[in-house]
Amino acid sequence: MDRAPVISIIVPAFNEEKLLASSLQAVKASALAFTEAGLSWELVVCDNNSTDRTSEIARAEGAKVVFEPTNQIGRARNTGAAAASGQWLLFIDADSQPSRALLKDVAKLTCRSDVLLAGVTIALNGGALVFKLACRLWNTMSRLRRLVAGSFILVRAAAFHEVGGFDLKFFAGEELDLALRLQKIVGRRDRQRTVILHRHPLITSARKLSLHRKGEMGRFLLKSIFRPMKTTASRDDCSMWYDGRR
Repeated sequence: MDRAPVISIIVPAFNEEKLLASSLQAVKASALAFTEAGLSWELVVCDNNSTDRTSEIARAEGAKVVFEPTNQIGRARNTGAAAASGQWLLFIDADSQPSRALLKDVAKLTCRSDVLLAGVTIALNGGALVFKLACRLWNTMSRLRRLVAGSFILVRAAAFHEVGGFDLKFFAGEELDLALRLQKIVGRRDRQRTVILHRHPLITSARKLSLHRKGEMGRFLLKSIFRPMKTTASRDDCSMWYDGRR
């Protein structure tokens, strides 16, 4: 990673000492796919005002660590992006583990001129059958509608900065807003598109399903369906992401 990076891997992290080390180790092992493809890369972790050993663990794993004092996922991703120097930004959540095969597919995308943005299908690491079925439904919608999941977002850095990054009025669903703005402002002009990778799903934690009651998740889902903009712009409504339960 001595050359200027082609790909900046950005991991936002809030009190992630339980999972961060294993996630970063998986990211680094998988990123060998970039090295094999001749692509230089860097690893940036944004500590989003953690009160545990998140920063210490990230530094021990060789990541460049930056700090964002305001606890909000969009801010953490934007702060990480501001510290990154790659031509492509790859946002991966701290509780997710990409495979080497997945990042090999990502490496191929970075060589294509027609790609602006990319997401991936996901697979839950644990969780009840009903949630796995819901995950399959999301994956189908994602591929049909070109919807990116927040746990894994690949985007051209120049385009990301051109549209102003993630909109800070959102506390959830900010990745969907970003995708819409990218396609409206950049994609149509430059004739670039969104790709959803599906051959090698991203393994992501199902911990929220065990840490939060079904009623909490159900209320959030219903609010998101009937008043999506108001719900995702409310920290209180999006408390599952900010209550610190890990």
